[in-house]
Amino acid sequence: MRLKLDENLSRHLKASLETLRHDVATALEEGLASKADSTIADAAKRERRMLPTLDVEFANLKKYPPGNHPGIVLFRPHSLSPLTVNRFVEEFVASIELGRLAGCIVVVEPSRVRVRCPEATPTPGEVP
Repeated sequence: MRLKLDENLSRHLKASLETLRHDVATALEEGLASKADSTIADAAKRERRMLPTLDVEFANLKKYPPGNHPGIVLFRPHSLSPLTVNRFVEEFVASIELGRLAGCIVVVEPSRVRVRCPEATPTPGEVP
């Protein structure tokens, strides 16, 4: 999966996620540090990269409706210490096929995962 790590995630995650066979770019290395969320979201969309983040703004369904982007994964760990966050992200990414979440907004918490995907379009003759 193609990923763009938001600036609030450690750059050290890049190597571990690449080990899991993901193509990873970071907002920081692309000069997007301190840029508006919309700028980062536009860059991820343009590059067709799912956006892992800690920024709750990206879970706003009105601003970032499912299906209008490659996918957003919001991580909500109990602790924001860098090591805890890295482990939390790595464990989730290793446990799931991210491609199944394309176009969705996913909120990952320690005890649950919430997923909002684009609504399926019925095929002709199918009852919605």
